[in-house]
Amino acid sequence: MAADQDTTTAALGYEQARDELIDVVRRLEAGGATLEESLALWERGEELARVCRHWLEGARRRLNAALAAEEEADAAADATGEEGGDPDGAEA
Repeated sequence: MAADQDTTTAALGYEQARDELIDVVRRLEAGGATLEESLALWERGEELARVCRHWLEGARRRLNAALAAEEEADAAADATGEEGGDPDGAEA
């Protein structure tokens, strides 16, 4: 794979990579490509899948960090006796 294609792939957003990956899969499933073309499509698909996985893993890390921060804030609020610790509004 050429270096310029690597740079282009790295710059892709999740939706762009996903859409191109869908196109690659359709082209592979349609058949009719030479072995060399099929291999090139497969390699491109693998790279696009890596880009998508990278974006999804980043999103998962951000979500986990946000949830952890929320839990810490709730725990700190509970420790100081502030209201809002129980989402049901029940008293202990």
